[in-house]
Amino acid sequence: MGDNPERVSSEAKFAALVGVAPIPASSGKTARHRLSRGGDRQANKAIHRVVLVRMRYDARTRAYVARRHQEGKSTKEIMRCLKRYVAREIYDQLLHPRPGPDAGTLRTVRTTKQLTLQQAADALHVWPTALSRLERGLTHDNDFHQRYETWLNCQSPATVHMPDPGLARVLPA
Repeated sequence: MGDNPERVSSEAKFAALVGVAPIPASSGKTARHRLSRGGDRQANKAIHRVVLVRMRYDARTRAYVARRHQEGKSTKEIMRCLKRYVAREIYDQLLHPRPGPDAGTLRTVRTTKQLTLQQAADALHVWPTALSRLERGLTHDNDFHQRYETWLNCQSPATVHMPDPGLARVLPA
């Protein structure tokens, strides 16, 4: 779509552009659809990867797949439906972008409370790189942002750097 998302005037046209528009492929008594083989192959490949990851890891998508299997749909048909759904989400995000939460204050709060990135990462059981990317605004994960912000707000500078009295006896001076 380039820098002008308004040039694609509908979600159906966007689906055709990325190759996930359903095309009737019925024969006889069978009513079914297949995906368009036209459109941008790289975009289609990216949407395909999103669908595969969601089918593997997303609980809602896994429940959807199980329900559609019970209805008698094949995996191929289910993936076609999921691709169209993902294209719908992408189109909506392109036309009405929703920015991620403002992560600019996270680093300031952490440093004000004299917490290192490693301490925060250890407490949240994540890699320090993940926190650094979140603090710099390179990652937009609302749940992770909320979890980190809640943890930061529960910390107080007085309790963070209280040395363990037993530690002085263990470590040499």
